[in-house]
Amino acid sequence: MEEGKARGILKLEGFEGEGRGGGRRHVVKAVGWSAELEERQDGKTLPRIRIAAEIDGVKCYYTITYGRYRKINAALGFATARAGVPRDRLADAERLAAVIKALTGREPRIIERSDGTIEIMYSRAHLDGLKRYAEPADTVERWLEATSRR
Repeated sequence: MEEGKARGILKLEGFEGEGRGGGRRHVVKAVGWSAELEERQDGKTLPRIRIAAEIDGVKCYYTITYGRYRKINAALGFATARAGVPRDRLADAERLAAVIKALTGREPRIIERSDGTIEIMYSRAHLDGLKRYAEPADTVERWLEATSRR
């Protein structure tokens, strides 16, 4: 069973679980998704993973973009919390953290910038956790192969 989970056998569509975000428990249900490779003007290809989820009965839409960073070619993902006022941004970031925690088993890092922007940062472990699901597994695997250094 564990080997099957590692190879993308789980379904993201209809996933239901609990996740912690900001120290609170949230009920998470994935209702939609998309994963595609987008090419930027500078020629780099970035995977964008979009997730539509219901968190505690509230429908939310999130986009996570991964890239390769630093000299070590680290795979890192980022998303920005959206909302009109800072308190709402933090709540949005906590809901997204709960979604990712429920899907991957790991809570992402929430970074509050001095200008009021709140970013959520994902590591390679989160990407590997998303590869367990059949829907984004192929897109993620193609990007990792194309950008890895050997």
